[in-house]
Amino acid sequence: MPMRDEQIFDPERRGTDRFPIESELRYKLVENKEVTEPGAGRTLNMSSSGILFTTAVQLPIGRRVELSVDWPAQLNEVCGLKLVALGRVVRSTAEFSAIRIDKYDFRTRATAKVKAAGSAN
Repeated sequence: MPMRDEQIFDPERRGTDRFPIESELRYKLVENKEVTEPGAGRTLNMSSSGILFTTAVQLPIGRRVELSVDWPAQLNEVCGLKLVALGRVVRSTAEFSAIRIDKYDFRTRATAKVKAAGSAN
């Protein structure tokens, strides 16, 4: 099957679109269900298959990482959400890392203000 000119010369070979979503995140390296080297950063861009984010240290390529990303949308316009993604480091420098997402889930975030039980409005 002949290739189209765009396929031959297209430097962008990713199969999914990337979106410039910038949000706070927390990460932790995971090894045998043990958490090591927690850290924080910001997402630079995201797609359905990967996340590029800032780091303070170079993460080891191939290591499993769990990311918790503050999601910009809210559930029912009231409850904050976070994206929790598990993946492997595929690129890394001292300033940023990229993971390929193996699985992900959306969870609710804890609210900053918690009403005391039985308090009056």
